[in-house]
Amino acid sequence: MAVNSEIIDAVTSTNVKVVAESPAMAMGTLYQSLAHSTGILFENAVSGAKHADMIGLAATNQGIMQIYSVDTITDAISVAQIIAANNP
Repeated sequence: MAVNSEIIDAVTSTNVKVVAESPAMAMGTLYQSLAHSTGILFENAVSGAKHADMIGLAATNQGIMQIYSVDTITDAISVAQIIAANNP
């Protein structure tokens, strides 16, 4: 079966075009993946900073609560000692 030489040329040029474009396509895919990964990296960094800030606020809140409860604890200990002294 004879094939027209123009068809052979068209198929050959198409194959050459595909082979010639593959490095550019591969680099494009690589750059796209790199950009996506970098975006996720920054999203995680922001999320980590947010969580660290929340932990700092919770620790500050606990510290302030302990500062305000110092007198209450001292009074409770004094009352317990008075009660223990009056009830032998």
